[in-house]
Amino acid sequence: MSDQPIVERSTDIARAAAPPAAKPSVSLLDDPRVLGWGAVVLVLAGWELTAILTGVNRLYLPRPTQIVVALFDMFAEGKLAVDLAYTLYRIFAGFFIALVVGVAFGIWIATSPRVRAVADMFIAALYPLPKVTLIPLLIIWLGTGGPFMLTISALGAIFPIIINTVLGVRQCDPGLVLAARDLGASQRQVMRLVLLPSAIPSIFAGVRLGLGVSIILVVAAEMVVGKLGLGARLYLAGQVLETEQVFAVLIVLAALGILVTKIQDQIDIWLGRWRLA
Repeated sequence: MSDQPIVERSTDIARAAAPPAAKPSVSLLDDPRVLGWGAVVLVLAGWELTAILTGVNRLYLPRPTQIVVALFDMFAEGKLAVDLAYTLYRIFAGFFIALVVGVAFGIWIATSPRVRAVADMFIAALYPLPKVTLIPLLIIWLGTGGPFMLTISALGAIFPIIINTVLGVRQCDPGLVLAARDLGASQRQVMRLVLLPSAIPSIFAGVRLGLGVSIILVVAAEMVVGKLGLGARLYLAGQVLETEQVFAVLIVLAALGILVTKIQDQIDIWLGRWRLA
């Protein structure tokens, strides 16, 4: 009789008698959310304690608790909510104009060598130009109303969207384009069903960059000419030395930035799953 079955049975018994492998312990410090928000809480607590111990004048550095009180008071009065609504409208209305125009123009540039040759010169000249320097010229042309705000918002987003759309379309696998044409797809169908889906990750990268620039430009423009909006509220609070209100508006802008970033992260995850599906 062979000894092999006896060896196998012995191995099975040893495995059954062996204690289960210990699961690796998971610490709260391994959670990025705990680390991120914990760092924020520590900074605020240190800020509060330092301000109390040093007795610094609230005109120069108010305590976080004083800023929170000012923030609630501004929202209770309704003024900050109105300013936030105006700023959000200006940012996203101009941004969506830039998104539609930028994607369409980027596909056109990427698929037409002649258009690309002409557009490259203008993009190379205008993209590095600080868009804030265009504010005086746009005021002369458009005034200080809604068209000016939408234009400055769109200008902030359109160049990153165009550039990333061009890169995404040009990096599309030529084999996919040839296969679509062999199956009888028209040029419009190739753009809609092949080139555009292939370029979506690159377009979304341009969206992330462009939206951030739009927020900066709209707030800067409101500080210069706006009567309503977070930028105008920020400038007015600084003029009357209401430091708590200045920090309160900055907190709203920071919260807006965090919210936009997290939403973009979730959309990025969804797009990755959609492309793998």
